Amino acid sequence: MYDNPGPGGPRQPATTPQTPFGNPFYGASSGLIRGGLGAYGEKILGSSSEYVQSNISRYFSDPQYYFQVNDHYVRNKLKVVLFPFLHRGHWTRITEPVGGRLSYKPPIYDINAPDLYIPLMAFGTYVVLAGFSLGLQGKFTPEALNWLFMKGIVGWFLQVSLLKMSLFSLGGAEAPLLDIVAYAGYAFTGLCVAVLGRIIVSYSYYFLMPWTCLCMGIFLVKTMKRVLFSEVRSFDSSRHHYLLLFIALAQFPLFVWLGNISVNWLF
Repeated sequence: MYDNPGPGGPRQPATTPQTPFGNPFYGASSGLIRGGLGAYGEKILGSSSEYVQSNISRYFSDPQYYFQVNDHYVRNKLKVVLFPFLHRGHWTRITEPVGGRLSYKPPIYDINAPDLYIPLMAFGTYVVLAGFSLGLQGKFTPEALNWLFMKGIVGWFLQVSLLKMSLFSLGGAEAPLLDIVAYAGYAFTGLCVAVLGRIIVSYSYYFLMPWTCLCMGIFLVKTMKRVLFSEVRSFDSSRHHYLLLFIALAQFPLFVWLGNISVNWLF
């Protein structure tokens, strides 16, 4: 029980160090701790993942949704954009129940749904027509075409900013960003018509440019009033009307700037 005493007197009794392996409750308690921490971590990660996915779907939606188009939709959509006053149907989007909640139908089934196919094709056509116009003037260079491309991107961004700020000023609407990008990109359809008219008959530009500005203004007013403004949290009739008028009038300087094809992209 005691070691042999040495010259300095009796020694202290030897004690056996306690180790986790000698504790029968150690394995159970550590397992409970690990299980609890694991469940808590999964809960945090799961809630974070759901939060991120909900915000992505809220602001960006599904990109594939905007490319579900066919020839019939493209023809009818171009008529609505270029001749909005001839559109006799309603301007509200069609909903359908999906997964226990209402969701908007894709463009192939709804003429009022936004798409990115027409804006992207119109933007590419605008750049090509602008480059061709510079070639007819003897001013075409790869650098000039690059500046025209950047000019179109800046114009698209300004249009998106205009619509986004209009919605934000009405109470922080949560319309998906790609919806606004699509609606803003329809401006290039009218620009293509105006630039093509200038290439064919130069004087037609002075008729087509105001016409396309007016049509785009009407299209955006109808769309913002019936579709995007329905997402706002507050309603102020007079404020809505002033914003709609401002959006329509803002199309004229934007179209004139983008329609002015020159080597200097600022003018």
